[in-house]
Amino acid sequence: MDLRSRDRWVSWLPSKRPIQLDGSSATSTDPRTWTSYSRIRAAERKGFVLGDGIGCFDLDHCLEGAKLTPAAAAFIARMPATYTEISPSGTGLHLWFRMPEAPGSRRRIDGLSIETYSRARYITVTGKRFTGSMSTLAELAGC
Repeated sequence: MDLRSRDRWVSWLPSKRPIQLDGSSATSTDPRTWTSYSRIRAAERKGFVLGDGIGCFDLDHCLEGAKLTPAAAAFIARMPATYTEISPSGTGLHLWFRMPEAPGSRRRIDGLSIETYSRARYITVTGKRFTGSMSTLAELAGC
C-alpha cells in the first residue's frame, strides 16, 4: 500500500515537534491530529506517523558528504532493498520497511547509532531519496 493513501501525515516545526496544518500540536498517538497526504502535500515539512505495519530505521551521522560511513554501509548491505531517504540534517538516513509494531529501540553497532520505530512515533519525510534506494515511498508496499 502506498503511504500516500494513509491518513497518517503531520507537519513539523524546526524543533521537530509534530504539528497539524493549522499550527496546533499533533501527536503520534492521536489519529485525530493526523491528515491525508493530499492535504499535507504542499507543506514545507512533512512527517509520517509510524504504525499500521510501517516502521523505520533512523541512522544518525552516517553520511560524510554523499558517502556512507563504513559502519552504515555494512548495516545497509545486510538489509533488504527499500525506500531510503536523507534526513533533514543531511547527515542521517531513514530506511522505511514493513514491520510489526513493537517498542522503539536505540542501539550502537560498530559506532553507528540506530533507532528503530514502528509505532507511536513519527518520522520526518524529506523526499530526498538516497542513491541506490527504491525510487518512491509508494514502492514501500512491495517490501
